[in-house]
Amino acid sequence: MSIWELLLAFVVVVLMLVALLANVLVLMCFLYSADIRKQVPGLFILNLTFCNLLMAVSSMPLTLAGIIYKSQPAGDQVCHVVGFLETFLTTNSMLSMAALSIDRWIAVVFPLSYHSKMRYRDAALILSYTWLHSASFPIVAASLSWVGFHHLYASCTLYNKRPEDRTQFVIFTGVFHALSFLLSLVVLCFTYLKVLKVARFHCKRIDVITMQTLVLLVDIHPSVRERCLEEQRRRRQRATKKISTFIGTFILCFAPYVITRLVELSSVVHISAHWGIISKCLAYSKAVSDPFVYSLLRHQYKKTWKDIINKILKRSSINSSALAGESHNRNLPQLNE
Repeated sequence: MSIWELLLAFVVVVLMLVALLANVLVLMCFLYSADIRKQVPGLFILNLTFCNLLMAVSSMPLTLAGIIYKSQPAGDQVCHVVGFLETFLTTNSMLSMAALSIDRWIAVVFPLSYHSKMRYRDAALILSYTWLHSASFPIVAASLSWVGFHHLYASCTLYNKRPEDRTQFVIFTGVFHALSFLLSLVVLCFTYLKVLKVARFHCKRIDVITMQTLVLLVDIHPSVRERCLEEQRRRRQRATKKISTFIGTFILCFAPYVITRLVELSSVVHISAHWGIISKCLAYSKAVSDPFVYSLLRHQYKKTWKDIINKILKRSSINSSALAGESHNRNLPQLNE
C-alpha cells in the first residue's frame, strides 16, 4: 500500500468510528429525553441518525476493505446489497435534511400555525415519501444490474459494466442526482433563506428598540452599553452562521462526490482513483457532521447527553464506593485476629 492509500484508509476508519459514536449518542439522547421525543423534528433527526448509523456499519467497512485489498472485498450478492443500501441511505439522508429545513421554515415563518401545519401525522407522511423516493432509484438500478463494485471509489455503489447500456445509465444517473442532491439543495436554499430573512427582520426590530433604550439611558455605564452593542452584533451573526453551516456542510460533503459521478460519465476527463476515494470520504463525512450540526450542539441535546454522562459517572462512583466498603469490611476481621 502506498502512503496515500494508508492515509485514506486511516481517514475512513476515523470517519467510521466518529460516525458510530456520535450517532449512537444522538440515539441515546432521543431515548433518554421525553422532551426530545415529543418534538416533531425529532422524527426527522431519528431517521437521519439511523441512515448515518447504517452507512457507518455497511458501506464504510467495505470501502475500507476495498482500499486495502484494491478489489471487491465481498461476494457479488453482498456487494449488491451494500450498493443498494448506499444509494438508498444517501438519498434518504439528503431528503431528511430537506424535511428538517421545511420544518424550520414553517416554525419561523408561520409560528402561530406551526402546530396545525406540522403534526406527527404530517411528519410521518413526509418520512413515508422520503422512503419511497429513496427506494425507487436503487430498486430500478438493482433490477437493471447497475449496482456493483466501483474501483474508482473503492465502494459498492451505482456502476454499469455493460457498454451497451451506457446511454440509459447516463440518463438514469443524471435524473437520480437531480432528484436527490439538486432537489434537496434547492429546498434547503429556499427554506433557510426565507428563515434568514425573517430572522434579520426580527433582529432589526430588536436593534431599533435597543438603540432607543440606550439613547434614553443617558447615565448608563459605558461597559453596559458596550455589552449591549456586542450582543447586538452577535445576534445579527447567529442566524447567518447557523444557516451557512446547514447549507455549507451539505454542499461541501455531497457536491464533490456528485460532480465526480457526473464528470465520470464523460470519457473525455480522466479522474484519479485517489480523488474518487477522497470525494467518497467527503460524502461519508456528512454522517459525522450531521449529529453535531443538527443535534449534539443544540442546548437541549447538550443538556441531555451531559445528564447521561453524569448519570453513568455517578453510578460508577457509587459502585466503586460500594466495592471499597466491602473490601474494608472484609479486612476488619483480619486486623482483629
